[in-house]
Amino acid sequence: MKVSALLSTPSELTDTASSKCAVVLMTRIRLARNLAGRPFPGWCREAQREEVLTRCREALAASSPMKRSVNSSVGELSELERQILVERHLISRELAGAKHAAGLVINRDQTVSVMINEEDHLRIQVLRAGFQLKKAWSQIDGLDTELEERLDYAFDPALGYLTACPTNLGTGMRASAMMHLPALVISSQMEKVVRAVNQLGMVVRGLFGEGSDASGSIFQISNQTTLGESEEAILKRLGSVLQSIVEHELNAREKLLEADSSKLFDKIGRAYGILQNCHQLSSSEAMNLLSLLRLGIDLGLFPEPTRALTDRLFIEAQPGHILAAAKHDLDPAHRDSLRAERIRQEFANVARPDFSLHQKP
Repeated sequence: MKVSALLSTPSELTDTASSKCAVVLMTRIRLARNLAGRPFPGWCREAQREEVLTRCREALAASSPMKRSVNSSVGELSELERQILVERHLISRELAGAKHAAGLVINRDQTVSVMINEEDHLRIQVLRAGFQLKKAWSQIDGLDTELEERLDYAFDPALGYLTACPTNLGTGMRASAMMHLPALVISSQMEKVVRAVNQLGMVVRGLFGEGSDASGSIFQISNQTTLGESEEAILKRLGSVLQSIVEHELNAREKLLEADSSKLFDKIGRAYGILQNCHQLSSSEAMNLLSLLRLGIDLGLFPEPTRALTDRLFIEAQPGHILAAAKHDLDPAHRDSLRAERIRQEFANVARPDFSLHQKP
């Protein structure tokens, strides 16, 4: 299966409403694993990296969850294909920039992605729409167990799974949720939330992970500790923190409605007007406008089916997806024009916001 065919295959994250939960867009769990008796990728010689790549690709191809998947070396992909996979959170920016002996295996519905010879020999990840920590853990644990029967993992009885970065020692697990937090951003509470989350041993990052900004008021919250705790304990603690953030966001929305609903509705109404009539739109502006539309959906101002459209455009308004739709290279201005045209078409038949639900008697 080729990347082009994969991208046209229905995906849980792009072809359905992302979440019944108003706040959690996506749950992701990632496991870092290395092969015993082999240097970590950063220290491997070329021949060793090639050997690891071959062994891992073969093991994955033989595993039941990854049959009929995209199974490719990074070098076989075009720059645009790599960019699109990054925008879909299926590979990291680091893997996309790999120069030699790196690979990826992605299942048909794009819920499982495995990176080979990134920072570790294997980066296994599961992505599920909405707040699904238990389901994501069950899925990734099953694949990891099957791979461990075919590959000899580097493991120490005292330290757990051995990883290139010491911060991943132990379980090698990073669990995260991608959260839509517009009310906390609008009410200037995110800095306080970030401090509180950090004190609880969690970390907050932007849309595309470390070093990225929080376009569209979307943040990734993940565990920081991997050593000295079981996977179940980490997931339980993270789940509790995420639920608390959900409650804070919902409370912030209520307070915004009580304090000055007309100001909030003005923001949402203006966003709707721009999305229906824009002729130039950068990816950052598109994300922020779509964020306000999604908030409006959560508040009942737009019909529920609009959620699926909005969540899909969070991904498809990214630069790589716009270039892929154009089927030829574009300068930034033409790309912004094409993005605006695409979004105008998508929102042409979206009903006007209905503010009557929140009108005070």
